Amino acid sequence: MPDNSFHRIRRLPPYVFAEVNEMKARARAAGRDVIDLGMGNPDSPTPPHIVQKLIETVQNPRTHRYSTSRGIPGLRRALAGYYARRFGVKLDPETQVVVTLGSKEGLANLAQAITAPGDTILVPNPSYPIHPFGFIIAGAALRHVHLAPGVDLIAEFAYAAEHSVPPPTAMILSFPNNPTTLTADLDLYREAVAFAKKRDMFIISDLAYAEIWFEGEPPPSILQVPGAMDVAVEFTSMSKTYSMPGWRIGFAAGNERLVRALARIKSYLDYGAFTPIQVAAAAALNGPQDCVAEIRELYRERRDVLVEGLNRAGWRVEKPKATMFVWAPIPEPFRAMGSLAFAKLLLEEADVAVSPGIGFGEYGEGYVRMALVENRHRLRQAVRNIRQFLRRHGVAPAAPPARGEEARDVAAAVEEV
Repeated sequence: MPDNSFHRIRRLPPYVFAEVNEMKARARAAGRDVIDLGMGNPDSPTPPHIVQKLIETVQNPRTHRYSTSRGIPGLRRALAGYYARRFGVKLDPETQVVVTLGSKEGLANLAQAITAPGDTILVPNPSYPIHPFGFIIAGAALRHVHLAPGVDLIAEFAYAAEHSVPPPTAMILSFPNNPTTLTADLDLYREAVAFAKKRDMFIISDLAYAEIWFEGEPPPSILQVPGAMDVAVEFTSMSKTYSMPGWRIGFAAGNERLVRALARIKSYLDYGAFTPIQVAAAAALNGPQDCVAEIRELYRERRDVLVEGLNRAGWRVEKPKATMFVWAPIPEPFRAMGSLAFAKLLLEEADVAVSPGIGFGEYGEGYVRMALVENRHRLRQAVRNIRQFLRRHGVAPAAPPARGEEARDVAAAVEEV
């Protein structure tokens, strides 16, 4: 019997990233040097003081026992301390914070906790896949809301809400945004809170990239808005901020009712993350934050290498203000083929793997997402490969290469090796 005979599986569309991943695996098996900018999987090591705390804690056999699904008290207090320092937001670690196995698990379990079959959820599109699919798996109906530069998101939410039956019960926000890299200010959050209160809705905010920003003011939290605690819960993660993706530690914070619902569901599903990992995560939040600034600067340098190189090659791309991604419109000669076919062509002819925009929703079509997860030397190589690929297809560089550009690339590559 096929897998799609199961009701929840039938509701999930084909995973378009799988096609590119399969091509990537075949290319590597054939010995080709693929530069992988597809998955947002941080490549930098976790800062040493965090690793050392893990090692120190795991040597105590008492920490090898079951933990607690809500998270150890010290870690919940550490998250509350972070919100107080960073956003000026006071959280009660006993009632307004729960530790999750990464924000992805938290989002999916919250969807299970608060969703009844047939509930309507408003989800921006394009979107990180767990935002819509966590609710689809929970049985919800989705209204996709167009997210793009210049689009009035709250007006789009309002239109969708007015034309939804039954009325929506929740809305998703995610800024800085994956995949579009768009950012939000407190004015947008104020509008969102007022909108949600007027319509008796909850807000689920994903703030995974709070510390990966490059220009202007640091990204705010929706919980800074007066009254947000009445309607909003916010997810954060250790993965990008501290280069801890495999550790699987995240948080939900905010509205007590939503936090309590998530904690109740989790109490049936898990015993929480391994205690030494939680202790190390608390050490990260409470300890020196120089490593966060260093990680941010690393992504800034990579962003500049990739975006400036692509623009010189004739591929017009805007510099993102935040996140570890570049959201790149497909160059004109290739636009008609669509993002999946273009991603395959780029992999086949330039040995560069990217994520097709259609994988993030219908409004992602026409774009590809590039993750800043290779060092500057590899990014320069990716740019050279793409430049040659574009030239073969008739895309001329935006301007003649600066004198000595190739020599500088070689010198920089030698320095980084």
